Amino acid sequence: MSLLSGARLTTADGAWRGDFGRALRAEWTKLRTAGDIGRLLLLAVALTVAVGCGAAKAVKCPDAGCGQDAVKLALTGVTVGQAVIAVLAVLAVSGEYGTGMIRTTLTAVPNRLTVLTAKATVLATVVLTSGTAAVLASLLAGRYILPGNGFTEARGYAPLSLADGPTLRAAVGSVLYLVLIALIGLGVATAVREAASAIGIVLGLLYLFPVVTQVINDPEWQRHLQQISPMTAGLAIQATVHLHELPIGPWAGLSVLAAWAAAALLVGSLLLHRRDA
Repeated sequence: MSLLSGARLTTADGAWRGDFGRALRAEWTKLRTAGDIGRLLLLAVALTVAVGCGAAKAVKCPDAGCGQDAVKLALTGVTVGQAVIAVLAVLAVSGEYGTGMIRTTLTAVPNRLTVLTAKATVLATVVLTSGTAAVLASLLAGRYILPGNGFTEARGYAPLSLADGPTLRAAVGSVLYLVLIALIGLGVATAVREAASAIGIVLGLLYLFPVVTQVINDPEWQRHLQQISPMTAGLAIQATVHLHELPIGPWAGLSVLAAWAAAALLVGSLLLHRRDA
C-alpha cells in the first residue's frame, strides 16, 4: 500500500470516528431528554420485578417436590418487561420520523449506517443497564420469597445466587435477551417508520409464535416452531434444570434471537440507505 493510500485510509477512518462520535452524543442526548423513554425504562424494570415477585409468591413447592425451575420462575417478569422494551425501541426511531427530526439527524451525519449504528449502541447500552437492574432485583426477590413457598435446600433448592453457574448464565442471558429484543424493535422501526405498525410487528413476532405452536398438534412441528421462535428460543437461556427437555439449548436459543435481531437491523439499514428521509 502506498503512503498516499495509507494517508487516505487514515483520514477516512478519522472522519468516520468523528461522525460516529457526534452521532453517538446526539443519540444519547435525544434518548436522555425524551421523557417517554425514561418512563418506559422505569416501567420495564418495575413490571419485570413485579411479575417475577408475583410468580414466585404464587407457586408452592410441596414436601414431595415440585420439579419447578426456581431461577426461571424468579425471572418470569422478563416475558412481560420485554414488551415495554420493544415499544421503547420502536419509539426511539419512529418518534424522529413523526416529528421530521430525522431529516436534521441525517443532515448532521449524512452516513446513514453511522446514524443507525449510533442509535443501536446507545439503545443497547441503556437497555443493558436497566435490564441488569431488573434481572438482579428479580433474582434477589426470588431469593427471599421462594424459600417461604417450599423452595428450600431440604427439597433440593439452594438459595438463588450468581455464584451458581446456571443461575449466572440465566441472569446474563436474560439481560442479553432484552438487549436483543430492543435491537429487533430498532430494526423493525427503521424499516417500517410508523410506530403502531412497527410495534404490532415486533409484538407479533414475540407472542404469535407460542400461540401458533399451541394450535398445531404435530409434536415435531411444534418443536421446530419453538426452535425458531424469537421468544421461546431466546428464553431457553433462563432454564437451569431439565435442559434435555428443551426444544433448543440455552445458548443456541439465544443465538436464534440474535439472528432475528441481525436480520431486522440488516433490513432496516438497507431500507434506510435506499429511501429518502
